[in-house]
Amino acid sequence: MDKFRMIFQFLQSNQESFMNGVCGIMALTSAQMYSAFDFSCPCLPHYNLAYGLGILLVPPFILFLLGFVLNNNVSMLAEEWRRPRGQRGKDPAVLRYMFCSMAQRAMVAPVVWVSVTLLDGKCITCAFCTSVPVETLGNASHPGLSQGEMKRVLARIPCKEIYDGQEFIANEVAIRYLRCISQALGWCFVLLMTLLAFLVRSLRPCFTQAAFLKSRYWSHYIDIECKLFDETCAEHARSFAKVCIQQFFEGMNTDLAAARCHPPRKAPEDVGETAEKLLGITDQGTMNVALKSWHRCKPPLHLHPPALPSGNGWAGEKQPPAHPPAPRREMAAYYSRV
Repeated sequence: MDKFRMIFQFLQSNQESFMNGVCGIMALTSAQMYSAFDFSCPCLPHYNLAYGLGILLVPPFILFLLGFVLNNNVSMLAEEWRRPRGQRGKDPAVLRYMFCSMAQRAMVAPVVWVSVTLLDGKCITCAFCTSVPVETLGNASHPGLSQGEMKRVLARIPCKEIYDGQEFIANEVAIRYLRCISQALGWCFVLLMTLLAFLVRSLRPCFTQAAFLKSRYWSHYIDIECKLFDETCAEHARSFAKVCIQQFFEGMNTDLAAARCHPPRKAPEDVGETAEKLLGITDQGTMNVALKSWHRCKPPLHLHPPALPSGNGWAGEKQPPAHPPAPRREMAAYYSRV
């Protein structure tokens, strides 16, 4: 159990590296899923386009949603977005930074899927086989077929075992033509995503460095504050449960001792130490009020200064400095010389 707790604490302390690892695993999984996927084109004019584009676009959308689901900061972002304003304002720039950070990680697996799909070429071949330029690549002067019958024949290009239009265009010629277009689109897509990632990761902080640093700082603060609040609540709940259980057994011990005329046993010594962790909240109603107050009006981001000494060293009076500040001493010396 201690080993699992250590692993969990390590993952919490290295959440960013952990999420990057999860995104990498999802990317490799998406590529493996596509290689293991049994692509079966329907080879029908009205279904090829829907099937091909569905395989190209629907799985990336699912992987994109899974990237958000596996990110622990989604609930934190939703809570920060929906919470009442209260004593602490909400900065839209921080929310945008948090969303963009999660979206960048969630986009890795979909980009890999689309890239692998386009480079493979099966989806584009199935989706656009009816749009092959027969006039350029084949024999368009073959008589006896209408436009609908021609599309029905071309829709069977991905299915070599049932294709019967060799007199119009060779099956291998059409597949090579569509796969070439698909691979060109795939490499263009990879280049575009690489350039976009470079711009987002490298150039964005250069133009708005102050705003970027501010958004990143408060994003980290919200994350750490949420974790510390959960840890404090867990510690308080543990201490509260421990005191309640000890008081229950103490009460049972007192009743049994009164019935049997035995002196009750001494209470454990650690009850006081546990009670100190309750922070003065020792009943259910007060705890519910505290939790509602935390959600509705979080404390302002302004720390109260410590008590200042006065008189004999306690707050109230300002103690004169033993020596004037250095700039004032220099100015006094300058004017005395003048």
